[in-house]
Amino acid sequence: MNIGYGRTELADVAARQMREPRYYNIFFQTTHVPAIALTKKLSEISPKGFNKVFFASSGSEANDTNIKLVRTYWSLKGKPEKTIIISRYNAYHGSTVGAASLGGMIDMHDQGGLPIPDIQYINQPNWWEEGGNLPQEAFGLARAQELEMAIQEYGEDRIAAFIAEPIQGAGGVVVAPNSYWPEIQQICDKYEILLIADEVICGFERTGNWFGSQTLNIQPDIMTIAKGLSSGYQPIAGSIVSDSITEVISQQEFYHGYTYSGHPVSAAVALENLRILEEENIIKHVREIAASYLKEKWEALVDHPMVGEAKIIGLLGSLALTPDKNSRAKFAAEAGMIGKIVRERCLSVISLCETSRNAS
Repeated sequence: MNIGYGRTELADVAARQMREPRYYNIFFQTTHVPAIALTKKLSEISPKGFNKVFFASSGSEANDTNIKLVRTYWSLKGKPEKTIIISRYNAYHGSTVGAASLGGMIDMHDQGGLPIPDIQYINQPNWWEEGGNLPQEAFGLARAQELEMAIQEYGEDRIAAFIAEPIQGAGGVVVAPNSYWPEIQQICDKYEILLIADEVICGFERTGNWFGSQTLNIQPDIMTIAKGLSSGYQPIAGSIVSDSITEVISQQEFYHGYTYSGHPVSAAVALENLRILEEENIIKHVREIAASYLKEKWEALVDHPMVGEAKIIGLLGSLALTPDKNSRAKFAAEAGMIGKIVRERCLSVISLCETSRNAS
């Protein structure tokens, strides 16, 4: 909800668009005005060289699109054997068969016979959980270099792309060490591996830029977008594609689309959302007020005896809870139990606040 709850402007735009009879799908050289306008706006706010969008209704659908995009791209480049996409363990990229396969969450793979073929994984850059005795920067570098090791293991001629969230979201809000992303970028460039930045969590000013890739100085080939595009007011998502990929994909018909891709109501609401983000200068608010204030308060939580680490970029942060900071020990309870206890305490506080507010 990047612009907050109850914004009547978005409701008004949706109602107005619903009364417009002009609608057709955007599959076969057809489109409509809201989709055209939204694409133009996304081109303006995206990094240079990103001018085409494949719309979808969810981040899961968009990441499914990405699988087809990168494999079609390499096939048209005369390298149809480049089909393997490398992801990270504990990453989340959606819940459809393809997107859940791109994600590295083992519990999801246990349901439905996942992953699909030609998806491989490297370890996540989670220093607190997995860093051992390595300093953070050395650990980040080592985890990034696992990508190069995987490329060498499976063969450079087989690897199509690497997909990752700039800041890992559902997997625990993992902020990688500073050494991680520069090395990942260098490896992708060296081996001509396409880089997909899943911006569903990080995009649309949550990190103080339009995209998390900009905050972390990542140069992707494809960006997955969703939630923040409409501030959650309408289901809409997409894959913003670099001009170099567009040039190749455009060589033939790309047989792909969803019934509600770029739906006019969703597109109109998303366009209004972007207008508000710009006109209310939310980027400046995040950079100069919200993020700096939150960072100060958030990082101060390490003074608590059970908080071992407090990491944050923009409005995305995580706390590592531990019974012993020095050893980065885990609790004796079953995995996930401490998080559930904290969640229940938070919900109980919210309930008390609501009760108090209603009583007053």
